[in-house]
Amino acid sequence: MSEEELFRAMADPTRRRILDLLAEHGTLSVSELAAHFPGLVTSGISKHLMALRAAGLVTATRQGRHQFYAIDGEAMSRAMAPWVARYEAYWTGALDRLKNAAQEE
Repeated sequence: MSEEELFRAMADPTRRRILDLLAEHGTLSVSELAAHFPGLVTSGISKHLMALRAAGLVTATRQGRHQFYAIDGEAMSRAMAPWVARYEAYWTGALDRLKNAAQEE
């Protein structure tokens, strides 16, 4: 997946909220996720989940009649690592400056 496809999938605020919920709760069903979005129907949540699956950010496991979704940590790490690495020097430097400032006091 390209960086552009990854960020397109994550650009939608509903999808980011779904990722937040999965990060908080681990594994959730479509109906459990839909309960957090009273303005959306379950099929709308399913469409967002399909986009996240296509981007490789979440996995689905069928248990009986239900699909349960979870973040695919390895895939997310592989997808995000190159982009995050480009900016790491900026926050590493900021954290070092903060540490030095705190030690000076």
